[in-house]
Amino acid sequence: MQGRLKGREITIIGAGIAGLAAACALALSGARAVVLEQAAEIREVGAGIQISPNGARVLEALGLGEELVASSMRAEAVELLDGETGNRVVRLDLNAHPESGRFRLVHRADLIALLARAARDAGVEIRLLQRIEEVELGDHAPRLRTAQGALVETDLLIGADGLHSRVRSALNGRVAPFFTGQVAWRATIPAQSEMPPVARVYMGPGRHLVTYPLRNGRLRNIVAVEERRDWVEESWSLTDDPLALRIAFENFLPDVREWLERIDRPNLWGLFRHPVASRWHGHGAVILGDAAHPTLPFLAQGANMALEDAWILAQSLSRLPLTEALESYQAQRAPRVRKIVEAANANARNYHLSGLKRDVAHAGLKLIGRVAPDRLIGRFDWIYRHDVTSA
Repeated sequence: MQGRLKGREITIIGAGIAGLAAACALALSGARAVVLEQAAEIREVGAGIQISPNGARVLEALGLGEELVASSMRAEAVELLDGETGNRVVRLDLNAHPESGRFRLVHRADLIALLARAARDAGVEIRLLQRIEEVELGDHAPRLRTAQGALVETDLLIGADGLHSRVRSALNGRVAPFFTGQVAWRATIPAQSEMPPVARVYMGPGRHLVTYPLRNGRLRNIVAVEERRDWVEESWSLTDDPLALRIAFENFLPDVREWLERIDRPNLWGLFRHPVASRWHGHGAVILGDAAHPTLPFLAQGANMALEDAWILAQSLSRLPLTEALESYQAQRAPRVRKIVEAANANARNYHLSGLKRDVAHAGLKLIGRVAPDRLIGRFDWIYRHDVTSA
């Protein structure tokens, strides 16, 4: 399987989950992969992510299953609760799912560190302080110009450069994203009491808050979302006045308000809806992860989609000539990620219902949870039981 990739020079922009996973998979297939990262060190703003079975299988196929288990917590359930009263609407028992052991709660920084170690162990070169100012695609090898003025040419360029991807823009032109009318705060705080490994979603009119433990229960991860009309810059690294966060959830139950009182500098980002890229490859370049299909965080599938992309891209390149490989990659991935993006959009609406619609929806969930819990658990099996590593 290494024949087509053995010795091929591949340059990857971005040392996030997508870029590092792709580098690992490509290096294991014989490629000479170089990752260019603009930061001075590989790090992530502290936050949690949920790995579901479809993403866990990719990490296992990369030989990282044991490390994933060691650096994460097994998620036992997802609970939807009324944010103002704390009353449970429904509990999804993940222990009853056939893939129960593959639902994991992990600190993003721990997953990045795990992937970076694996990439270096596989022979990947990671170059830091490599800010890309320009991407040139045409009837020549892909070219990159760095902020230091260096020119880089490569056999194949992979854009894992996120929401503001220069590779995506070079392939598709610039497309203005659509502000969803929602903003999200995120933070981690020390856990002051024992936390069960459960992801809890506290729902209220026009807002919701998700919380779950990280690092063996030492930290509490918090993501809080509010609907608002104001435009907010699309960024993962803005900080906000914690008072704005507390006011947004002042009608939630005391436990939630107490957590928010302990947040000093919440990160804030505006949630924008991007179209899935119409063109994922061309002129020796290809995109994956958020560069190809940014998704709202309401299905916890951003990292998992990046892992799936990385595996399918590497397998396609190892089995097919370049042009066919890139066409096959997009053909396999685009329909699935479009469906997931739309499902995440729908979840955002469902969490924020108010009035009669909210009462009816919550009553329906409670009824299904009592009489047919398997139906709720299996609702997203088309996501979780999909195995890109089996082909």
